[in-house]
Amino acid sequence: MRCYLPKLNNKKIKAMKIIIAYPFGVLCISILLNLLLLDINSIKVSMPSTPITYAIAITAVLFVINHSWLMTATELVRVKYRLYATPEEWQASGSRSDTISQTAKQELDRTHNAHRNTTENTVYFLLLLIPFVFSTPPENTVYIWTIGFALARLGYTYSYLYGKDNLRGAFMTLSLIAMYGVASYLMLGMIR
Repeated sequence: MRCYLPKLNNKKIKAMKIIIAYPFGVLCISILLNLLLLDINSIKVSMPSTPITYAIAITAVLFVINHSWLMTATELVRVKYRLYATPEEWQASGSRSDTISQTAKQELDRTHNAHRNTTENTVYFLLLLIPFVFSTPPENTVYIWTIGFALARLGYTYSYLYGKDNLRGAFMTLSLIAMYGVASYLMLGMIR
């Protein structure tokens, strides 16, 4: 069976190559940061120290602030454009969801997409964070990767909600560097 793809111009091919190479480039940056600037210990499982627990607590508080910001932004869009979350709310309002303006739809999509992206990235980060904090990493490494990730996510939220695409890309890259920093630290710690 043949697969028919539309003909791609050179600009699209270049963009696709960048998209494919991007995560590998970010991973390489994270590995280099771990190797050149941060200490990597061989993994020895132990309870997190008090300073590491502080880093986790600060990170968690920043996650809650980010979630609250996204939640509030979504509800403000709903109020501004008279949008509702459930069929029951639409029915009770006497309005119909198929009559909303394109602008209202785009603004609600913006908040939903920002929320989804933040949630999916945070879930993967937390899956890495659990073994990371029990692997006796140096405290400065924990602070850089964990708090750095949370601050980058706040920057991402700001950029997404206010339509600053270039800044959004930069904050996404910073959050991925932190996530890949934790992942590569764990891998490097296992082979030390």
